[in-house]
Amino acid sequence: MKLAHKELIDLLKKAYSAEKAAAFAYQGHAGSVKDKAEKIAIKQIEDDEWNHRKEVLHIMQQYNIPVSKYYEFRFHVIGKVISGSCYVIGWFMPFYFAGRLESGNVCEYFRMMQYFHEIGIVEHNQMLYDMGIKEKEHEIYFLGKIKNKRLLPFLRSCFHGRK
Repeated sequence: MKLAHKELIDLLKKAYSAEKAAAFAYQGHAGSVKDKAEKIAIKQIEDDEWNHRKEVLHIMQQYNIPVSKYYEFRFHVIGKVISGSCYVIGWFMPFYFAGRLESGNVCEYFRMMQYFHEIGIVEHNQMLYDMGIKEKEHEIYFLGKIKNKRLLPFLRSCFHGRK
């Protein structure tokens, strides 16, 4: 079956490649933290991202959607740059931006579900819901690590004026 939903197709392609970027970023993030429990937690989140990538690919293959070479290259570079930067920007920024990134991923999976509903497909509901909830857990973990830090209000005001 071929999908006739341009936005959904693009979102699937982007999500597939962005999961690789996130996994790469978490490799650097886990490597840069000193606390063993944090390393283990971040490694589990990396594993979740690789699993999400596999699940999105499964959906793409079901509808003969090719992987985007452009997104693969773009997000590969982004992930590697973020991964390397974790070793030089300190511990706070990776936690802050990981939390923000995961927040966007929650919406991404629920938006996919909505797009599938627009074309009458509901068979992916549970998988997409589960991935969205897992991303929410990631968001809560990362932002929970910095919720009482003095730098948080400043960063929130710099990015989208959030408090």
